Amino acid sequence: MLSVPDQQRSFSRGQQWTLVVSCAAVALVIGSMAALYTALPNIAVDTGAMQSQLTWVVDGYTLAIACLVLPAGAVGDRYGRRGVLIAGLAVFAAASVVPLAFDSPWWLIGARAAAGVGAALVMPSTLSILTGEFGVTQRRRAVGIWAGVAASGAVVGVLISGVLLQLWSWRAIFVGLAGAAVLLLVAALRVPTSCEGAHPRIDVLGSVVIALAIGLLVVALVEAPHRGWTDTMVMALFGCAAGCLVAFAVVELRRADPLLDMRLFRDRGFAAGTVSLVLHFVVIFGVFFLLVQYLQLISGYSPIRSAVALTPLIVPIVVVSVAAPQLAARWGLRVMLAGGLGLLAVGMFLASRLDVHSGYADIVWSLLALGTGLGLCTAPSTAAVVDATPVHKHGVAAAVNDAAREVGAAIGIAIAGSVLAAGYSGRVAATAAALPPPLRAAFEDSLAAAAQAAHRVGPVADAAVEQARSAFVHGCATGAFALGVISAVSAVLVAVWAPGRSAPPPEEPAPVVPAPASSGEPAGAA
Repeated sequence: MLSVPDQQRSFSRGQQWTLVVSCAAVALVIGSMAALYTALPNIAVDTGAMQSQLTWVVDGYTLAIACLVLPAGAVGDRYGRRGVLIAGLAVFAAASVVPLAFDSPWWLIGARAAAGVGAALVMPSTLSILTGEFGVTQRRRAVGIWAGVAASGAVVGVLISGVLLQLWSWRAIFVGLAGAAVLLLVAALRVPTSCEGAHPRIDVLGSVVIALAIGLLVVALVEAPHRGWTDTMVMALFGCAAGCLVAFAVVELRRADPLLDMRLFRDRGFAAGTVSLVLHFVVIFGVFFLLVQYLQLISGYSPIRSAVALTPLIVPIVVVSVAAPQLAARWGLRVMLAGGLGLLAVGMFLASRLDVHSGYADIVWSLLALGTGLGLCTAPSTAAVVDATPVHKHGVAAAVNDAAREVGAAIGIAIAGSVLAAGYSGRVAATAAALPPPLRAAFEDSLAAAAQAAHRVGPVADAAVEQARSAFVHGCATGAFALGVISAVSAVLVAVWAPGRSAPPPEEPAPVVPAPASSGEPAGAA
């Protein structure tokens, strides 16, 4: 017979398998967000994509996830989370193959959006399957591991894509994504499935309204730097997004089976954890978008070298994330979130000081501050959302958790990409106006296209390229400073708003199951 403490102390083989598959799947989804960062200069040259289109190549994926992850979580609760996980991996794999045949900018954007639909099905399934397999004590450890993997997944995605680019072209990234999805699909067949016994109806109206709200918000953020924040269309988009959010809250409060029970936000731990997840993903994906291009276009790094250059982020993220549940129990949620967001602000302000002549040592300090801050925030935020939600509603908790991450990533990429594009275009306009038409168009598109065109012209364009480089760095610095301000203000607000230490949730009774007679494996092993 296995005692309860024995079950709480170690994971069974079946639980280990579930943990590995869940972590690998979430790493694939999040790594895919950043995987194309190293390839953006190559994509710009090969496809003729403009700087604004490069933003949408990345943001189309995150926008699709952000819009659909809540409905996807509800579908998993109703029809089975393993089935939804497998379906999502199949869609993701199929969409990742499309750019191998069609590689125009708009085909790339469409394929990435379709992959985002598959990723939206995968994301909530990984966490809700995970929490369903573990008791409270085990769950906190598992969630800490899952959160650490999710937080470092972007760095891993950049690193692997850099290796693939070194061996082949940017198309190799899509081959890798499709292959990884197929392997995980096969592995997921052995994961236990689960769904809500009541089989609540899918809230179609709520799903449509929240998708519209998130979509309008991100489009407004992308367009604002180009058109101006007071532009009529931009203000209309922000107004419509706010109206949809209010309508969503009203609709959900009146439904017997809401897509998201808005009353959960009365719990300060749930609300602060959700907001923190949004904010630190705003920052980390925004800075990835900026730094990867900076390292390649300004520092002259190859894709693989630029990917390796970001790895100092991983160690503090993983180490701090694993220890974060214990630190949060000792210090409280308020200290963890405020401290983490404060360190993110420090990292962003350091990044905003980079110039054309900055060395790698200047970047490392920024990366270490960002990694430590992210490690402090991620696991406690995820645990706060899960702990505040009833066990039978962990599908909702997983969807809220993932939606917060994806909304944050979409907003972060939108802000960083849009500010970068606006800063570059504004500074390079005078230089481009003095150039011949073919060269002028290249300089107006992006720095990567400008450097490629200038290389064909020869030394006569060197001065113009230097001005374009300065314009690009100005856009990067402005974007990093904006993200730093967001982090600093958020740290102050969280320090006032988030709860302090709280009592741990009651432990769920673990069943006592006889071990199989033929082996010494723990009960529940797969």
